[in-house]
Amino acid sequence: MTHSMPIHHSTAHVSDMLRQAGLRPTRQRVCLAEILYSQGDRHITAELLHEEAVSARVPVSLATVYNTLHQFTQAGLLREVAIDGTKTYFDTNVSDHHHFFIEGENRVVDMPGGSIEIDKLPEAPEGMEIVHVDVIVRVRPKQD
Repeated sequence: MTHSMPIHHSTAHVSDMLRQAGLRPTRQRVCLAEILYSQGDRHITAELLHEEAVSARVPVSLATVYNTLHQFTQAGLLREVAIDGTKTYFDTNVSDHHHFFIEGENRVVDMPGGSIEIDKLPEAPEGMEIVHVDVIVRVRPKQD
């Protein structure tokens, strides 16, 4: 499994990462990136990141958190995982992998590598190319 950033990092490292992705390392972006990447690979919603930022005394609005997450995604620093079109998670692991969605817990976890094979993909529409395929397998505790 590849990691987007080392678990232990400095503000300077985060600033360099943002610059390399073509983003200006503003104070809010640096603070949010430090919170995002401080725990290794994980799946987080904008609301949860906002709560963590408030707890860390980072003065940021929910709208700014959403905007920053989308900027990080467009820059290739995060991967967006949409569930049912109603809930969006942001994955700090941007490698090509699939997910389980645990119903009832509203939690996304990485599927072990190599556990799914997809063949016979359809042709992309004219002038388009397939970028990647997202597979989300919904699971829940067994009902006895």
